[in-house]
Amino acid sequence: MSTITSVSTPNAPSAIGPYSQAIKAGEFVFVSGCIPLVPSTMQIVEGGIEEQTKQALTNLKAVLEASSSSVGKVVKTTVFLKNMEHFATVNKIYEEFFSGSEHKPARSAVEVARLPKDVLFEIECIAG
Repeated sequence: MSTITSVSTPNAPSAIGPYSQAIKAGEFVFVSGCIPLVPSTMQIVEGGIEEQTKQALTNLKAVLEASSSSVGKVVKTTVFLKNMEHFATVNKIYEEFFSGSEHKPARSAVEVARLPKDVLFEIECIAG
């Protein structure tokens, strides 16, 4: 049976509920949903969808690195949007974020009624 370990880093917001920032299970890393909280203040980054998307992706990267993984090892993401009208803006930032990867991760993107702390963007992923 593979080892299961919890991942925690001060370089990303601490969990705001009964969950881990990520779980390592064997060779895989399952990163919990990352929202645009600034780790040092635990407050939502100032600005709109662009700033929120960039902050959430920065948080995702920090958790991946704390898991001994990286953006280039992401195999699947799920993106949650408060408003699908933001898709084109988010997609551009997302593309830039993954531009250094040798592959494009599989992805789902959905509009939701509400996200934690009423943010506009959340992302989770599975990585190797």
